[in-house]
Amino acid sequence: MGRAMNKNIEKEYLLKAIGAFKRRFIVISPEFKILAANCRPDGITEAEIIGKCCHELFYDRSSPCQNCAVKETIKDGKPALMPKPEDTLDMDGMPCYYAYPIYSGDDIEAFVSMDFDIPTRGGLEEKLQRTNAFLRNLIFSAVDGVIASDKRGKILIFNEAATKVFGYTIDEALNTVNVRDIYPGKNAFEVMQNLRSEDYGGKGKLSSYQVDVVSKHGEIIPISLNAAIVYENGQEAATIGFFHDLRDQLLMKAELEKTQLQLLQSEKMASLGKLAAGVAHQLNNPLGGITLFTKLILEEYDLGDGAKEDLNRILKDANRCRDTVRELLEFTRQTRHLMRPSDVNRALTRTLFLLESQTLFQNIDIVKDLDASLPPVYGDIQQLNHLFMNIILNAAQAMVGKGKLTIKSRLLSDADRVCIEISDTGPGIPEDILPHIFEPFFTTKEEGKGTGLGLSLAYRIVENHGGHIRAESKPDQGTKFLIELPLAAKDLEGD
Repeated sequence: MGRAMNKNIEKEYLLKAIGAFKRRFIVISPEFKILAANCRPDGITEAEIIGKCCHELFYDRSSPCQNCAVKETIKDGKPALMPKPEDTLDMDGMPCYYAYPIYSGDDIEAFVSMDFDIPTRGGLEEKLQRTNAFLRNLIFSAVDGVIASDKRGKILIFNEAATKVFGYTIDEALNTVNVRDIYPGKNAFEVMQNLRSEDYGGKGKLSSYQVDVVSKHGEIIPISLNAAIVYENGQEAATIGFFHDLRDQLLMKAELEKTQLQLLQSEKMASLGKLAAGVAHQLNNPLGGITLFTKLILEEYDLGDGAKEDLNRILKDANRCRDTVRELLEFTRQTRHLMRPSDVNRALTRTLFLLESQTLFQNIDIVKDLDASLPPVYGDIQQLNHLFMNIILNAAQAMVGKGKLTIKSRLLSDADRVCIEISDTGPGIPEDILPHIFEPFFTTKEEGKGTGLGLSLAYRIVENHGGHIRAESKPDQGTKFLIELPLAAKDLEGD
């Protein structure tokens, strides 16, 4: 009787000890149904726990946890200790990771599943958990993408910034993406090769290494990568990289370079304008002398018809030179972007006058179809001169100085815009190149023969005037540029 009483007391203390145990301790069937437990989620009674599957009750999962030790115990009937997973970010939802079987004779009757990490280290463990949480928050708050992976390439860490760079969700990256997938071509191999060398910050380190990566949607992204190999017992265990997206930086750099080149081009044009104006003034005096003395000879001397004809030819050519000088001075006159009602036809005529006597235009048939009743547009005449000069020169160069150049002006049907058409009979522009011709620095000319700024400057001038410019072209059928400019307001035409 006393022995039976002692046994009962012993069982009672064991049950109390299990109940007082601060870690989860459950007994489950081979079907993962709970038979007994010392804990329960909030809002559920002890009676409601019994018979429920542990993975459903504690983790709201439809199947046993991947890291479940009970599954291992079922396989061989031996106790199983499963390490806590290092590749999960769900630190608050750890699966069971220690289990052992309960035998009834030779048969397994049930399994004990428990959180075996007994807090014998007390405050040290709590500090470690707080440190880990801080480091995790630090990584997830980083402005650069942070990716860590094991030796097989399985991603262990993928922060919020990385989702913005690569387009994967954190869940996709952790479960379906190999770190090699984010590198195009042989870039992954090259990164690891350089990480193991001494040339990029020391062995096991990679500092400010520029490399291309590829996003989920196939976009190639330039990256500045800082990376390191994580060693464990002297062996490579993992890698971690900080991915700084260079797209905005490179775009800003390109914009600065474009602005710098445009300033240089503007300064060059201004210098050429001043030079041309100086030369024109220097030519005016001798041209005036040639004209004056030719007229005096014609008036004061009795000359033969042949001599008079030659002198009149000199006078005619001198007058032509004088007109050219006058137009050149008008064309290069420096203004402060003076916007006023401007005559498009006059700007076109002046541009052609300066160009058509050039060698490049000698074998080009120029056809003008200008609407004489065209109302003025609101614009800067100097900028319009540069606009037409760029487009017409571009057409002549495309025809290699031989072909037909057609220039038309007309009022559009909506009567609030003027359209200028400049077309050539050159080889045309390939379909894949046509969308890029107005981009800064884009040129199909040989190196040293074009800056790629001519058409981009023309595009900017038209945009600054509130207009539109586009090109129509087919291979071997020439190119047509269509420029639309808004009319000057009625109350401005009298200025």
